[in-house]
Amino acid sequence: MREVRYRSIADALRTGIERGAHAPGELLPSESELRTTHDASRVTIRRALELLREEGLVDSRQGVGWFVAAQPLRQTLARLGTIEEQLSASGVEPERRVLDFAFVPASGRAAEVFGAGDVLRVRRVNLADGSPFARVTVWCPADLAEELSRADVERQTFIGLLLVELGGATQTIGAAVASPADAELLQAPAASPVLRVERVTHAEDGRDVLLAEHVFPAHRTEFVVDLPHDEGSIAPTGVRLVG
Repeated sequence: MREVRYRSIADALRTGIERGAHAPGELLPSESELRTTHDASRVTIRRALELLREEGLVDSRQGVGWFVAAQPLRQTLARLGTIEEQLSASGVEPERRVLDFAFVPASGRAAEVFGAGDVLRVRRVNLADGSPFARVTVWCPADLAEELSRADVERQTFIGLLLVELGGATQTIGAAVASPADAELLQAPAASPVLRVERVTHAEDGRDVLLAEHVFPAHRTEFVVDLPHDEGSIAPTGVRLVG
């Protein structure tokens, strides 16, 4: 009887996935929630999920939970680009939702990068095919952003809006855990693994003009860098180990 039960639960989950109830990469309800919904034991729920994993429909990751199987979206580090460009290049529909737009005194990391003074701070969530993909916060010196409106940053990226010639950026990627606020925005479990990316973009004259923090659920993206051959070293320039 238990075998029939776990198969019927798997059938219900499979039908929901095929009908689009959960997008690729989206988290499924927790095992505890599924137990309540289907009035079934932990063993029965786990067998149903394992069956769907064998079919390639779902996958799981420690600290994250079960999610609809999907290849992580790959982001190249070969050039200065935007999330929207990377998603579009992967055949995914990008979308942005601005959560906060305000001119504020620089503090914390923004003060370290830009010094004293006001900055424009924009916080948004980026979506991929309708599902949360990243929480992004961008800071820009007020003198460069004074003509920008909320509608501007909802419509276009800062790289496209700033009236300065860009010279490049320094990007730092590290592992972290989702804060309660980010977990809610990204529809991920609190304290689940995330990738935190900081990018400082500078103008041709060397002035820092943008500071951005990106937080990605760890199971949804991966970063790719080409390593040109160098007889002196096989390590990419700029990579360092953090103890």
